[in-house]
Amino acid sequence: MATIKDIARKAGVSVTTVSRALNGYDDVNEETRRKIKQVAADLSYSPNAVARSLVSKKTRTIGLIISDINRAGAKDAFAYEVLCGINDRAGELNYDLLLFSTNPSKQVEKSYASLCKERNVEGAILSGLRLDDPYLHEVVEQNSFPCVLIDIPITGANVAHVTSDSKIGATMAVRHLLEQGHRRIAMINGHNQASVSQDRYFGYKEAHEQFGLSADSSLVYDGGFSEDGGAEAMYQILIRNPDVTAVFCASDLMALGAMRTLEKMGRKVPEEMSVIGFDDITIASYCSPKLTTIRQDKYELGYQAAQLLIDMLEERTDNRKILLSNQLVVRESTRRL
Repeated sequence: MATIKDIARKAGVSVTTVSRALNGYDDVNEETRRKIKQVAADLSYSPNAVARSLVSKKTRTIGLIISDINRAGAKDAFAYEVLCGINDRAGELNYDLLLFSTNPSKQVEKSYASLCKERNVEGAILSGLRLDDPYLHEVVEQNSFPCVLIDIPITGANVAHVTSDSKIGATMAVRHLLEQGHRRIAMINGHNQASVSQDRYFGYKEAHEQFGLSADSSLVYDGGFSEDGGAEAMYQILIRNPDVTAVFCASDLMALGAMRTLEKMGRKVPEEMSVIGFDDITIASYCSPKLTTIRQDKYELGYQAAQLLIDMLEERTDNRKILLSNQLVVRESTRRL
């Protein structure tokens, strides 16, 4: 296996010059740099990443820490699309990516800082954290390793976040229903330890206020961001609030569950109940009826999170917040009264 000494000998330059040329330093003459790169290619030189990290003190490795990843979430593929965005941008910027799965009990056993140190990552992207997770409290209080949070709007010296505008997205969803003449609109929200649940509830209220109405909190049910949770919440809505004509679901997965209940109860969508979701997962455009929803770009969430973390690691930015926009996608599951 060729070494930089072999390259230096064949190119007729010093080892230091070879090292600086291959690592992109601008004090190396361009002609010399081209010659060195050609010799390296001729010798099939491949840099030793471990040795390079020992010298530079940089591993060029970032972590993705996902909380409570499980098979039940496979249908919405949210984590997968975020992962693809992170992986693509990290690769484009010559960083490696390590994936860690965690949960609250694991977070008590091993701290965020310990995990990063043990696995030799320079910083991490955290996705799926609950507001009461130990890791969230640690990154806020200690700022030990640079991190980017997805969908939790917290910033600090070493803490940044990337999220789509859940409040405006929810406002768009409920406004769409209001514009179609609906006035008794229920909401199936996620659990209260998700930041996006709070924002989407605020959007639900904001849309009503824009129409001079007051949102009825008794029409808001917890679906836990699961298909079964959405199904159960829809059942409760039908039993307790028979005058409801539309429902806004804070995720497409819960909307699918709600439509499953409506089908079992003999209620047609959208003729007897309009349903709108949030996320625009792939299956939303294939279910029957096709789901009206708010599209957020999951891939872009990941892509921008990787960009922001690497910018922080390389001290290229003071920015600690990226807010992405959403889009209303009207399909078949909503109709005018």
